[in-house]
Amino acid sequence: MMIKSMASALLFLLVAGCSAPQEMPAQRAQKAKVSPAHSLEMEQLCKQSAAHRYNTQSQEIAVTSFEQFQSSYEMRGVTPRKEGFVCSFDPDGQFLHLSMR
Repeated sequence: MMIKSMASALLFLLVAGCSAPQEMPAQRAQKAKVSPAHSLEMEQLCKQSAAHRYNTQSQEIAVTSFEQFQSSYEMRGVTPRKEGFVCSFDPDGQFLHLSMR
């Protein structure tokens, strides 16, 4: 379901982009995916940030999902006390912020 709606949104943007001037810069969504090594670094940074925020050990933090969006990445996780959080990263995989959920 989510993939279909993302595909429709992407198709809409592509069709809408056909009438735009040619000097528009390339979209970052077409950039190469984050390497496995870099995603592991992102996971460690997310765990460290969550551990600091929730006053626990990073080994006790569980990352439950990793999603790539058009211009960002999100990692969802939980603490030992079942408190949810989301770490956000920019298109290059640089940490942006930690949100409590």
